[in-house]
Amino acid sequence: MNERERLIDLFIHDLASPLSIISTSVSNLLHKTERYGPISDHQRRLLERISRNNRKAQILLNEMIEIARSKEGFFRTESFEIEKMIQNSLSDALESVFPGEMEKLFNVERFEEFKNLLESQGIFIEIIGRYCRHPFCHDQKKIQQILRNLMSNALKYRRRKVDILISGEDDLQILVKDDGPGIAPEDQEAIFQRFVRLNDKRNGVIPGLGLGLAGVKTLVEAMGGEITLESNEGIETRFIVRIPPLT
Repeated sequence: MNERERLIDLFIHDLASPLSIISTSVSNLLHKTERYGPISDHQRRLLERISRNNRKAQILLNEMIEIARSKEGFFRTESFEIEKMIQNSLSDALESVFPGEMEKLFNVERFEEFKNLLESQGIFIEIIGRYCRHPFCHDQKKIQQILRNLMSNALKYRRRKVDILISGEDDLQILVKDDGPGIAPEDQEAIFQRFVRLNDKRNGVIPGLGLGLAGVKTLVEAMGGEITLESNEGIETRFIVRIPPLT
């Protein structure tokens, strides 16, 4: 491990504790008013805002940890239902892009109801092949991270809709398509590099650190899979991920 990697490990470790303390403290103020005293509506809104942004920071930190573990070949072998994985990933992605506007999603248990709510927002999900009936075996957290980042990226650039297709009979295949401005051929390789953010011709630079797609590529390749990009400039962008199961 070189000096830079050691510094990153220390950074990750030292952030985890204060973020956890912030989360617990805000939750206590919001939900234990009998102990800590009543709060006004304005104070509640501010605390909820702190909670949402702290959650974003925790998600980013956990993603950094998962990427580091994948580079070392650490994977949790588990069988999981694809529907539940999608529900968890998309709830996090929507909360990150539209904070506070998708609270209904967190209270939905049935996948069909979840799909219907998303369709009203222009997000369409289809699951075909083996994994609409059988569980997939791999590291669920890492696959959720892959889908969450692809979905967050699609939501930032879409015009009206995002399509998600899960398929495969052996390898799991994930397709995420948006109807945004597309990516010019000369930029398609660069978007998988860290800290690269492309300009949206409508809105300028899209907010973000430019780490999401780089992390996705790192995870997918560490899992023995591949990611490809298909984009027609001015029309749409498709990211296609293939991941073999762990056996």
